[in-house]
Amino acid sequence: MSSRDPTDWMWAQACDLIAQAERMQRQFFRLAASPRTQAVWEPPADVFEDETEIVIVVALPGVPAERVEVTSEAGALVVRAERPLTFSGARCVVRRLEIPYGGFERRIPLPEAPLEAATRELVDGCLIVRLRKTR
Repeated sequence: MSSRDPTDWMWAQACDLIAQAERMQRQFFRLAASPRTQAVWEPPADVFEDETEIVIVVALPGVPAERVEVTSEAGALVVRAERPLTFSGARCVVRRLEIPYGGFERRIPLPEAPLEAATRELVDGCLIVRLRKTR
């Protein structure tokens, strides 16, 4: 039998549940700070950095590349678009709706370093933006 204190395990599980709830709240219920869009959700993003570039990967399944807007505002990379509801109509009954739809906006803070846009592509439902460090 383990000699670990059960309160340690319960505390860790409670902290994990709180973190998960906060991620879900940010992802699905974040209101946009920008008046340009009425964002209702926020896609997940990963940011990788090495000595020459920053690579940002944003999950955008079902969003056509031509509908994605990428801008730079106040020290952040901003990704905006709208994910349309795929199946809809008078004869369609929604049984479960877990994938977020509608307008979204994701602001990704950038380091205070001189950067220039290198590439932008949509691959397998993920937007990949590469920013080259200029110094």
